Amino acid sequence: MTVIDERRTSSDPDPDDGGRLEPGTKIEVRSTLERRWGRGFEVIEATDRGYRVRRLTDNAELPGEIAARDVRKERKRGTWWY
Repeated sequence: MTVIDERRTSSDPDPDDGGRLEPGTKIEVRSTLERRWGRGFEVIEATDRGYRVRRLTDNAELPGEIAARDVRKERKRGTWWY
């Protein structure tokens, strides 16, 4: 998990469209160690500070909240070269 701050990146939800992912949305979470995006998660709840997240493989809720900048909507892999 990452310390939550006010900086935004291009992967953040757009604040003009409400800026929040709905519960049940499949997402990717950025690892703080490798700075890579991991698949297989979903939003449980959007909070004032980020998101509560569940891992889909075992339905375990991750501890704490994940900063919005470390969460993005799951990207579809439609081609073999992705």
